[in-house]
Amino acid sequence: MALDEARIGLAHGNGGRYMRELIQEVFARHLGGGVLDTNLDACPLPALPEGEVVFTTDGFTVQPLEFPGGDIGSLAVHGTTNDLAVAGAKPLYLSLNVFIEEGLEVEVLDRIVSSLARAAREAGVQVAAGDTKVVRRGEGGGLYLATTGIGVRRHGLRLGMELIQPGDQLLVSGSVGDHGICVMLAREQFGLSGELLSDAASVFPFTSALLDYPGLRFMRDPTRGGLATVAHEIARASGLSVRLDETRIPVRDTVRSVCEMLGYDPFYLACEGRVVAVLAPEAAQRALAAWQALPGGDDAAIIGQVDAEGRPVVIETELGGRRMLEELEDDPLPRIC
Repeated sequence: MALDEARIGLAHGNGGRYMRELIQEVFARHLGGGVLDTNLDACPLPALPEGEVVFTTDGFTVQPLEFPGGDIGSLAVHGTTNDLAVAGAKPLYLSLNVFIEEGLEVEVLDRIVSSLARAAREAGVQVAAGDTKVVRRGEGGGLYLATTGIGVRRHGLRLGMELIQPGDQLLVSGSVGDHGICVMLAREQFGLSGELLSDAASVFPFTSALLDYPGLRFMRDPTRGGLATVAHEIARASGLSVRLDETRIPVRDTVRSVCEMLGYDPFYLACEGRVVAVLAPEAAQRALAAWQALPGGDDAAIIGQVDAEGRPVVIETELGGRRMLEELEDDPLPRIC
């Protein structure tokens, strides 16, 4: 078996020549040139800039592996670096663990690793270490990725749900539900298809724009469970109530139409390039203006506020009434991130 064959075989994960060729000809070719050294068991990192180290880890199992606007490779970079960014950190390094199912086309793997490398360069991070495993046919979804991210956050920066107070405002950096519906359309389920792109992207430009605002309380990227789940996390951790305004929450027409046809709620659908931020009321308008001035920030909006009492999460509807947003239980769109 050689790498120039069309598909991955079990021998590509056995630690021998075929695995070495796979690592050198796919992963090192796209990801090398920085601190990555495939001959080391552990990578020494340069001394970090002044600040505290921030550390995160994540896993990715999206189906299909490639979708309009991204793929599992770029999604892994964005998902991990965004977790660092919403914690107030500048992402610096990633590790990459790759679980390949026997039979995956080498051409597909090469495209995904190339996309991952491009996303890492654009996000300003380096892949510093990694590992490769091959699982038997039928034991995986083609390709799974697991990543660890390291970033640095300046000393003294405090963000957390425990800082949230009644009257604080909720902002979102763009339209919600794009990624969830994009992945569903890429599966061509229910006879539907479309040209909607995933929102998967680095949110660091948005998070870094707010770090000097004294009224910044908290940031979170609304991935699995979407906007509604972030709102419930805030309410549960703070002991307060979150009130959203449906007329202000940006939802694309395509997303709204698909949700209406299939009975989904866009507020529970995953986003992979959005930020929900909570700020003191005196800082909210300035923060919104800063976001709207950024590329891709046209749809940023103030979407609600925190109240001292009431149901955990309520939404004021377009008709002037109110409805509760219950905590998510079932997953309507599995394996989207």
